[in-house]
Amino acid sequence: MIPLRDSTPSRSFPLVTVLIILANIYVFYQQITSGPVGMEAMIYQKGFIPSHLLYHPTSAVTYMFLHGSLMHIISNMWMLWLLGDNVEDRMGKMRFIIFYLLCGIIAALVHYYINPHSSIPVVGASGAIAGVMGAYFIMFPRARILTWVPPFFLFTFPAWFYLGIWILTQLWAGLGSLAALEHPTIAFWAHIGGFAAGVILHPFFVSRENTDHYY
Repeated sequence: MIPLRDSTPSRSFPLVTVLIILANIYVFYQQITSGPVGMEAMIYQKGFIPSHLLYHPTSAVTYMFLHGSLMHIISNMWMLWLLGDNVEDRMGKMRFIIFYLLCGIIAALVHYYINPHSSIPVVGASGAIAGVMGAYFIMFPRARILTWVPPFFLFTFPAWFYLGIWILTQLWAGLGSLAALEHPTIAFWAHIGGFAAGVILHPFFVSRENTDHYY
């Protein structure tokens, strides 16, 4: 299911959301212009490797600005553009950037807790964006999300349903990876940790004048 737009208009220009997207695009440009060897080196140097956390703690931040492929960054940045503007509206710009980074860090730490000895680098903004999704899930449950279900179908789902299905699929896959006793190629537990962080932490970041403006 591919989300196309939501029904909640922005009340102000989402400056922080746009800046985060531009930062990710800039870093990805640096990755691809460095060539295959350089791109791999960047992923191993700046990506989040659980077994290296004590030696490279800053990787819990830098990993969320790296991506493994064009489709990876497009899908992440599209979801951030779709939902980030409304969450930024309710939090304000400074609170939103702190919230975003904190959710990304928590996502990395949850992945570390599940896979502490893994030497596989994790990259991508998915954990931080999952935090935005978790906040949106609580703040705008009755918003509508126009969704393309390939190959031909368009549906409009309530946000609580669309995002609820998404997190359930992450939980299912994450539990499956635990049962299989293997490291999945997708960091499902980072997604789960980020989403949970967004749900739990968002009330502390919503500005006072917006605390009663949930939909």
